[in-house]
Amino acid sequence: MIKLTINKKEHNVDVDPDTPLLWVLRDTLNLVGTKYGCGVAQCGACVVHLNGEAVRSCVTKVSRAEGKKVVTIEGLSETHTHPLQKAWLDLDVSQCGYCQAGQIMSAAVLLKENKNPTDQDIDDAMAGNICRCGTYLRIREAIHAAAKIQRQDA
Repeated sequence: MIKLTINKKEHNVDVDPDTPLLWVLRDTLNLVGTKYGCGVAQCGACVVHLNGEAVRSCVTKVSRAEGKKVVTIEGLSETHTHPLQKAWLDLDVSQCGYCQAGQIMSAAVLLKENKNPTDQDIDDAMAGNICRCGTYLRIREAIHAAAKIQRQDA
């Protein structure tokens, strides 16, 4: 039995310790906001936070998450829409939407560390997240908008 804290809730899961965290989230706990993209940590669709760090859940063994705090897109904001989610909606960022949870989770770590990122900061932080629809300019614009919202709310 593996004890996990996901989105501030305790879960005990009876899975092989080598099972990728992604499949525990999706198949065992029905938290399907985190997407499977490539399975080899190349696309970023599966990004979640592990103790505040952006990790690729498709290659992160569930045993690595034991005793740590996992946050998925479902738990990104406790009380309201997260500024990134608001900006994504306001700026109509997603087309197919498949990569967007991973994009938002990566951007959230960036904004936690850098309250006023430049275009280059954003491009560097988001380089590992692939968008098949090519909405990179809108993603960058939304991250700037979310940063502005967060600075105003501070």
